[in-house]
Amino acid sequence: MRVDVETLVRKSIKKAARHKFDRDHESQARTIFKALEKRHGKTDPVNLRLAETYAQEVLGNSRYAPWLRVYAAFTGTFKEGWIPDNYYGSVVVPRMKGPYGKISSLKPLSRIIFSSDTFPDIAYFVNDLFFTADHIAIPQAEVEEFVFGRAENIVFKLDNSLQGRGVFFFNRENFNVDAIKALGNGVIQRFIVQHKMFNDFASNAVATLRLTSVVDDAGAISIRACFLRLGRTTDTHIQPDSEICVPVDLESGKLYAQGYLANWMALDEHPDSKIKFHGLSVPAFSKCVGTVLDLHKKIPFARCVGWDLTVDVGGNVQVMEWNAEHNDVKFSEATQGPCFSDLKWERLRPSREG
Repeated sequence: MRVDVETLVRKSIKKAARHKFDRDHESQARTIFKALEKRHGKTDPVNLRLAETYAQEVLGNSRYAPWLRVYAAFTGTFKEGWIPDNYYGSVVVPRMKGPYGKISSLKPLSRIIFSSDTFPDIAYFVNDLFFTADHIAIPQAEVEEFVFGRAENIVFKLDNSLQGRGVFFFNRENFNVDAIKALGNGVIQRFIVQHKMFNDFASNAVATLRLTSVVDDAGAISIRACFLRLGRTTDTHIQPDSEICVPVDLESGKLYAQGYLANWMALDEHPDSKIKFHGLSVPAFSKCVGTVLDLHKKIPFARCVGWDLTVDVGGNVQVMEWNAEHNDVKFSEATQGPCFSDLKWERLRPSREG
């Protein structure tokens, strides 16, 4: 029998990547679990056993238990229907999005797909050409005037930029066309002057509202989770290692009384500005929700999307990014979940074990 070496190599690479993916998640979950137990004491063994049993018997593998243990340690209980973040990435994302989710990493396509002025896009650099937001080519000699005729300060975001990486800031003084070309394909956006409420927390990094929307089996679109991401005074933009995440009530737009550091330690005020979260509401929250619902209708093939929005000083919704690949669900599952229990994602299985 002829051995298909190429197929065997592909399977081997896929299997190794899956194991690394799970190991990385296990390491991250273990670190957070230890921090939670150090702060709050030992987790009830009953809940830990339930997490292990649920991972094996319902989700199909014990490798999904680490995040379930974190959720249990965080909440002090166990809830059926929780989705571990590595199960989401390895099972839900391929089954519920497929290649359609990958489109979100190509930032110059956003306005083509959505035809929406809520994206603060000014221009694009793609494959050695500059384009307007309407995808008309700009002569290289005219790029600087075109861009800074529309904004005093700009942000350049590379395709596939994630977790604060691949984000660069320019003004007319330090802008250089060749520097953009050296960085690679991406979008040039105007720097957003954020709403006063957000600015009071931290004036440098633009606060972002992460809204997670889903398409159910009947095709209906709904919001399932929401939290506000705030930067520190020394941040130029939101960074995953320093951000403060504050859950937001889905009905009212009110901030929860507590926000959380990257290690999931709770605090009731911003550590720099000392502004308390309790009693505050996200400005223009209903407009934010409506914007996300309208946008998701235009790409329903990706059935779960994480949207990063903000509200500017004029009260206008600005969509900074959308993530239709592995948008993070673990923080929302712990603070607001189970967010997806009615969707029966726990019944999904990988297309191939590999």
